[in-house]
This record gives sequence, structure tokens and C-alpha cells, in this order.
Amino acid sequence: MHNKINRRTFAKQSAIFSAPLILPVTAKGANERLNIGVIGVGGKGGHNLAQVGGENVVAVCDVDRNRLSGAKNQHPKAVDYTDYRKLIERKDIDAVIISVPDHSHAPATLRALRSGKHVYCEKPLTHTVEEARVVAGEARKRKLATQMGTQNHEAPGYLRLVEMLETKAVGQVREAHIITDRPGQWWPQGIDAPTGKHDIPAHLDWDLWLGPAKPRPYNPAYAPFKWRGFWDFGCGAIGDMAIHLMDPSFWGLQLRGKVKVTSEGPERNSDSAPTWMITKFEFGQRGDFAPVNVYWYEGTARPKDPQIAEQLPMNGSLFIGDTGRIACAHGSGPNIIDGTGKTPAPYLPDSPGHHAQWIQACKTGSRTGSNFEYAGPFTELVLLGNVAYRVGETIEYDPNKGKVTNIDDANTLLRKDYRKGWEI
Repeated sequence: MHNKINRRTFAKQSAIFSAPLILPVTAKGANERLNIGVIGVGGKGGHNLAQVGGENVVAVCDVDRNRLSGAKNQHPKAVDYTDYRKLIERKDIDAVIISVPDHSHAPATLRALRSGKHVYCEKPLTHTVEEARVVAGEARKRKLATQMGTQNHEAPGYLRLVEMLETKAVGQVREAHIITDRPGQWWPQGIDAPTGKHDIPAHLDWDLWLGPAKPRPYNPAYAPFKWRGFWDFGCGAIGDMAIHLMDPSFWGLQLRGKVKVTSEGPERNSDSAPTWMITKFEFGQRGDFAPVNVYWYEGTARPKDPQIAEQLPMNGSLFIGDTGRIACAHGSGPNIIDGTGKTPAPYLPDSPGHHAQWIQACKTGSRTGSNFEYAGPFTELVLLGNVAYRVGETIEYDPNKGKVTNIDDANTLLRKDYRKGWEI
């Protein structure tokens, strides 16, 4: 019975989040190669470029000319750009991959969607809650193939975890605990914006790196990767890792509807995210899913309950149900611990791979698991953790209204301003 019910549940969710797409008249056949433009070719961008090397990479873009030169050597026929706006203007490009700092995700993604291009964008999908709603709405309108870079979204271990949550393998889940050790040594947080005068490296176009952000002098404390902890450019550890680690919870527990969000951490810094944070998301009844509290821990934060702290795998999740507990480390499969439960027979379809799934969708209109109609509301939820922390109070958010309903001032943190020429 559980299998039958949840197959229907999955089909219903697929209709909402992953429906077959209405492709433009320029759609390719399944065996034809896509013309792809790659925006951001260093770090994760370099990995993404390698994943689509079998397609026709016609353009590459990066504000760092050293990285750009490396991508050009790999794809000598590709035209190189430092300004992604010029790449997106090309009429011969079918699809783009966007792997740039968080603050430029939405401006690049929306330009691409509005020009009729399929889009793969790294996580988090956007820099702000408002952007997440705009991008999801644009994707719904354009009916293009989209995918957020949550590479483990349909990894076998996560599929099995989602099945267990959907079928209530340990009864109703009352609490979910999710943890990461980032930022740690990965990038700095809890610090003031850097000062001092530094020469701009000859290979870097600093103004294009800033993009929609307000002008400021170049500082190596921002680029190439230390930007993630600063509010003007990144979303901190929750924006980086919760998009991966909370994904099965969002999917399998159907975390939708009104939510109360409380975040605690060290003294607030107006320039950057905290060194540690604990966020509590409180959800009410959702269909036949009982109310649930979802806890997020980052940096040096740990659960206060020693048993939970012991059972919760680092960079993983722990689900506390009526009849047992499920533990799952990132990249691994779930296990029922401290209780009893019934693991369902697998029923969610295997994925051909995150990038391959998107490429296939670009050509045929098939589904993608982390399309923007799914990724938009998910990103919207995750980023509320930062909003609650910066406000310093519990916020009550209504996704139907797209606003915080109990603290008007908090709504100013749902959006941001843009430099002229970079608006969304």
C-alpha cells in the first residue's frame, strides 16, 4: 500500500515540479549535439564544462583571463568572453551553464531564460528570496529545460532516503536534524568587509566580477573564492551546503506552506555570515504529513541533545520518527537506527546523471529532478535561515504572499538593489 500511495505521490510531484517541457522550435533531436555556452570555467565551472564536453561548446566566459585561456585551450573553436551578457545575446546558443558567484546567479539566469535558452545554474539557485521566486516564475513561463547544480539530488542513496520519508518508514517524522562543518577552513565568515588598497590583477576584470553588486575597490579577500561568506556576494554556509543536505528533507517531507524560522548564532556582523548558526524551521500539517521541526547546524554548532549529536553524521541528516530514526551521511544511503521501520522497495526512477539528465531534457523535453520550479521554492526556504539570523527574531513566512508576515522590516532582506545594466 505504501508503494502504491507514494508512486501516486511521486507522479503528482513530478507533474508539478518536473513535467515534460514545451520546447522551442529550435529543439534538438536526441542524437544531435547542443550548442552550449559556459559561463564561469574555474572551480565548479571547470567541472561542469568537463561534464558537457561531448556537446558542442561554442562559447566560454570568465572574468579571469587565465581561467578563460585554459577553457579555450580545451575548446579551441569556442569564442571567449569576459562579459556573460554578450555570450547570452548569441542566437546560436541552445543552452548555458552558469557557475559564477551567488550574487550573479539570477541576473545571468534570467537573461538566459528570457532569450529562450535552457539553463543549468549552480547552487544556490539565487542570492535572495525574491530572486528565487522570480526565477521559478520565469522558468514556469518559458517551459525550458532547467537544472540547479545539486549533483546528489538523484543519487541512489538520496532516492532511497526520499522513498523512506515518503512512505513513513519510521512513522511520522517529528524532527529532522541536518549538519555541516562548513565554513570552517573553507572560507572566512564572521568578519568585517576588508579594507586597504590593492592592485587589480592584470588577468581579472574586477568590474565584471562585481556585476550587479555596488562598486568597491578590489581586494583579494573576496576573489577568487573567499566571497561566499560576505552578504553582498554569497549566502554563507547554509546557502552552500543546505541546498545539498536539506534536499531529501524538502522533497521527501514535502516542506511546503507557511513556516516559522528562528536562527541563533554569535553576535551579528553586517558584512558577513556567522561562524556558526543553528536554524529551526517549524512546519505545520502538510497533507498527511505531521507537523515537523527541521534543525540546521553549521560551522561549530552541534545539537544540544547528546544522543542526537552522537547519531547525527557530520555533513548528513537524522530523522526522528514515531517508530525509529533514520541516519544518512551525505553521499551515502540511509539506515534505520534506534527503533524499527520498514524500508520500501525502490520505486523512484534511476537518474542518468545530473548533467546528462539536463542535456537529455534540453533535447527531448524529458524531466529534470532539480528544475527551477522545484529549486526555486527550495532555495527560497533555505535562504530564510539567513533572513531570520540577520533580523535576530523568529520570522513567520507565507510563501503564497512571498513575505514575512510578523516583522515588516524583515522583508527588506528578501531582496536587493542592482547596479544599472545588471537588473533582473
